[in-house]
Amino acid sequence: MTITKQDTDAPRALQGLEDGRSSVRLRAALAVGTTPDPRFVGKLIERCAIEPEFFVRDMLTWALTRHPVSLTLPELVRAVRSEHPQARSQALHTLSKIGDRRAWPVITRELLSDADDEVARTAWRAAVVLVPEGEEPALAATMATQLGRGDRETQLSLSRALVALGDVIVPALRAATSAPDVRAHALATQRLLHDPDAGFTFALEEAKRVVALGGERQEGR
Repeated sequence: MTITKQDTDAPRALQGLEDGRSSVRLRAALAVGTTPDPRFVGKLIERCAIEPEFFVRDMLTWALTRHPVSLTLPELVRAVRSEHPQARSQALHTLSKIGDRRAWPVITRELLSDADDEVARTAWRAAVVLVPEGEEPALAATMATQLGRGDRETQLSLSRALVALGDVIVPALRAATSAPDVRAHALATQRLLHDPDAGFTFALEEAKRVVALGGERQEGR
């Protein structure tokens, strides 16, 4: 049996993914992505669930995108169902980068309203990428149930994801403006839809003023 250089490098690369130094882990992920090998897929996904450094996680995702979808998709779908939030969010992020719509069924209502803000934010972004043609209005209606959730960054993430769906979000936003607790966020999202250059903070503060004054203004009407 012939032993290739790739055979001898594989164990070293896999060990590097667990090194205590982030720079070594980064180089190992780069090496794995540069020379894809089916043996790496499981370890890459396993590492995504626990890797503490964002830039290393991003390289792990890149490495996974370099492998055949037939190998990565089933493993990522399993990771999305993990009980660990980071495993779910990173698997969703990777699926959005791969962009294969066969992963769409994994984007459930439960994920779009996940108790963990980072998981929910990643699910919103992934959903916009993976949604099949014709399913956008239903997705918009589901995502609109999360209006008013979380801090400014979470609300901005939701608004950006909704705006990326386009005009199909207008009915869902219009309905949301009748709910006092989410009206400001819905109005701010409407503003961004029609004026993408408007800053979110400005749009949200303006919407809050409209609500506070009891105004009836609703963007898009």
